[in-house]
Amino acid sequence: MLGLLLLFWIGKYFYKLAEKYKKSQWGFAILGVVVYYGGILAFSLIIGIIAEIVSPGFFDTFNETGFGILMIPFGLLCCYLLYKYLEKIWKKNNPDPVELIDEIGK
Repeated sequence: MLGLLLLFWIGKYFYKLAEKYKKSQWGFAILGVVVYYGGILAFSLIIGIIAEIVSPGFFDTFNETGFGILMIPFGLLCCYLLYKYLEKIWKKNNPDPVELIDEIGK
């Protein structure tokens, strides 16, 4: 249940960002959720490979639930980085009309 709530909030923030800059709201909401899961998957693979190289047989007696909870911040980090990147790019490409009025006649 907590996972569904987290996915809802991720989708909601991407939806509002896309709405603000007049982009595809549902497309970017789904992209946010996909990036969350992709970040979890990528960091899980990296940490898993490193753990097996350092200590062979590490995952034979490993708590999978704890590992899943440990990966949540990495998924959120990926979402946050994508959010800030999209916000920066869209803000640059969408100039403020008030600033453009001042440039008329120059």
